[in-house]
Amino acid sequence: MNKRHVTALVAAGAAIVMLLSGCGSTGNTSNSGSSADNNIISVYGSEPAHPLFPGAVTEAGGGKVVDQLFAGLVTYDAKGGIHNEVAESITSSDNATHYVIKIKSGWKFTDGTPVTAHSFVDAWNYTANSANKQGSASFFSTIEGYDDLQKPDVDPKATLSGLKAVDDSTIDVRLSQPDSAFPVKSGSHAYMPLPESAFKDPKKFGENPVGNGPYKFVSWTHNRSIEMVKNPDYKGNRVAKNDGLTFKIYTSPDSAYADLRGGNLDFTHAIPSTALKSFQSDKTIKAYNQPGGNTLTFTIPEWLDHFGQNEEGNLRRQAISMAIDRKTIAEKIFNGTSTPSVDFLAAPISAYSENLKGNEVLKYNPDKAKELWAKADAISPWSGDFKIAYNADGNAKGWVEAVCNYIKNSLGINAEGAPMSTSDEFLSNVDSGKMTTAYRSGWGPDYPSADNYLIQLYDSSSTGGKGANSGNYKSDEFDALMDKALSAPSTEEADKYYQQGEEVLMQDLPAIPLWNQNATAVSTPNVSGVEFDYGGGPVFTELTKK
Repeated sequence: MNKRHVTALVAAGAAIVMLLSGCGSTGNTSNSGSSADNNIISVYGSEPAHPLFPGAVTEAGGGKVVDQLFAGLVTYDAKGGIHNEVAESITSSDNATHYVIKIKSGWKFTDGTPVTAHSFVDAWNYTANSANKQGSASFFSTIEGYDDLQKPDVDPKATLSGLKAVDDSTIDVRLSQPDSAFPVKSGSHAYMPLPESAFKDPKKFGENPVGNGPYKFVSWTHNRSIEMVKNPDYKGNRVAKNDGLTFKIYTSPDSAYADLRGGNLDFTHAIPSTALKSFQSDKTIKAYNQPGGNTLTFTIPEWLDHFGQNEEGNLRRQAISMAIDRKTIAEKIFNGTSTPSVDFLAAPISAYSENLKGNEVLKYNPDKAKELWAKADAISPWSGDFKIAYNADGNAKGWVEAVCNYIKNSLGINAEGAPMSTSDEFLSNVDSGKMTTAYRSGWGPDYPSADNYLIQLYDSSSTGGKGANSGNYKSDEFDALMDKALSAPSTEEADKYYQQGEEVLMQDLPAIPLWNQNATAVSTPNVSGVEFDYGGGPVFTELTKK
């Protein structure tokens, strides 16, 4: 088993002082996305489901964009190591319940205003306040005063009691519980700083973001493209080797792949299912395929009939999971670009284990599946169809239909896919809790820790639109184990609690783990510098072309 530590969580009472070697960058800042005389890279994109406000973005389409436009306290290298970005130091004391953060001087937003401690504190307060309806609010759930900001009648200007800008270069953070993962997650886009203009007109800012990252925003033509150019004032680690990026927005990976093969797109990390058999042998393009950190699942929300968090619901979830032949589907549909899941994490994460108690529910066993389904029927007889919703402009159709066929054949019920036209429509229904069927899901990590896969997806603090727990799963036992993991003094001890939490998930199955996906991509022959990060996503700053 390829198991490695991606990053060490902060030992309680220890100080983190991480020094960077990055420097400022300069270069051609032409905003042309089509000129043959510059090094603007055109890449695959999908229409963001939310405004380009870092705290609002919870999906890949917008996440890949804001990650290029903003720089946070820390950043992660390709192996998941943590390095200071805007932070000079992050110091922990009082058993990881108190952090003092020092901010480097000289950083600026692209509108020329300075990046200060207030830029972070104001952004975090805005995101954590439920009145502002930011999808990443739960990222701040361990800071004192968070619960008060979740009350229905909260003042939109109310702030976290445990968060204070002491001066322009110092942030004081007091937590309601130990959180040794706090420095790790502070590099995710939920924690990005915002200029004062963001709060004066949030709607305008979401369409025209002003950041401090390796790229400067140029334009967003909805459903067509998002353009950005190299930021000459950027002072961090991720110095762009190209002159800019143009995210060309597609409604189908097949269209993007055809454009790339025709020379009208430089790079795509979305390989259509129709090309999975041939993309690595196609001599007209460059192909890439290596292990990654993305997980692929489908979620059965708690509010569906027969699928409550009770004995009947758990029996049905386990039966459905054991009805699926993941290995055969991986071979026939994914052609060596994914591996069957054995837990809720991906292999690059240190808590990953192939030997979790209860993970036999992820193995194909149609006889056991029928037995469990019959037990559930004895509690409440099944009626109706089982459906899995997905967005038709993505790559899900093939595997959804294959999964449904296995469920249908193993359990003797009608099961089918339920396509929605666009990812925007699909994600809007998921985020608002309006799904009336099971639905495709998955995760690409925001930061390199089991905390990101487990707490952000399954902890009670992430329900109700405050995080990514869209199926509304709640378990006191699971929550308690996650609290113990965050209080642990070492990565090794934290991982034990994360794994115990996963064993609870194996019984409850709030989502059905299917496959861990490889990092795959194709580029035109003149593109070089293709690299992938710890989660399997492309490192856009490294891309160049002749």
